[in-house]
Amino acid sequence: MPFSVGAVLATVLVFDTALAQSPAVPGQPKTARTGALEAGAKVLQTTTPLHPFDIHLVGFHPMKDRPEMQMEAHHYCHQMNEDFAQCMLFDSSEKNARLNGIEYIISESLFNTLPETERAYWHPHNGEILGGQLVAPGIPAAAEKALMRAKMNSYGKTWHVWHTGHEGGAADQLPLGPAMLAWSFSRDGEAIPSMVEKHDRKLGISTDEKRRQRADLRALAHPQQGVDDLKGQFARPTREIPGVTQKGDGR
Repeated sequence: MPFSVGAVLATVLVFDTALAQSPAVPGQPKTARTGALEAGAKVLQTTTPLHPFDIHLVGFHPMKDRPEMQMEAHHYCHQMNEDFAQCMLFDSSEKNARLNGIEYIISESLFNTLPETERAYWHPHNGEILGGQLVAPGIPAAAEKALMRAKMNSYGKTWHVWHTGHEGGAADQLPLGPAMLAWSFSRDGEAIPSMVEKHDRKLGISTDEKRRQRADLRALAHPQQGVDDLKGQFARPTREIPGVTQKGDGR
C-alpha cells in the first residue's frame, strides 16, 4: 500500500495530553444561557474554515525586538497549496489553550517575490528544522521527516497578540499591548536550555536525536535571509548549525 504523508498527517495526528494545561482566563463562569447558545450554534452553524487546520507543529519563538523573551508555540496549520500555509498559534495543545498568535508560512519561491522592505518581517526556518527544534508530535517518524523536508528553505511571518508567558517570565492575564513580531533560532545556544529541556520531556523526544535524523536534509539547505538578524543578541555562547547560512554572506 503506498505511503501517503497527507493521509498520515490528516488521520494519525495525536495531541499530547500530557502537556500542562493553560491557566484559566479571568472572567465569570459560563452561564446556562451561554451554554445553551453554544449548543445551538453547534447544531445550526458550521466551522468550515477550521476543518483544514490538521497539521500540528511545535517549535520555539523568540520575539525579534526582545530575543530573550522566548516561548514554546503550538501551531495548528492549513496547507492551502504547496507554497502557502496559515497557522493558528496556541500556548498548549489542551482544550483550554489560549490563542496567542498567527503565522503564515511561504516557500522560498514566494519569499523571493517580496519587496525587500517586507522581507524583514519573515524569519527563516532552516535553523529550526536542521537544529531539531521544530517537531510534529504524534505522527510516524517517516511522516515527520517528509514534512520537515517540505518546509526546508521556507519562511514564516509570525505575530504574537497575547503574551501568555515566556521562559522565566509571567504571563499577561489578558491580551494586552501591541502585537509582537516573532523570529526563529538559527544557532545552537540561542534558545534557553531549560526551555528546550522542558519541551523534550513533555513531548518525550530528544532535540539532539531529531537533529541527527535530519542531517541528510542539509544537502537541501539554501542560504536564507534573516539568519543573522539576532546574531550576538543572546547572553549565552552560540555555535553555528551545519547547513544554516545567511544569504549573501559568501558561504
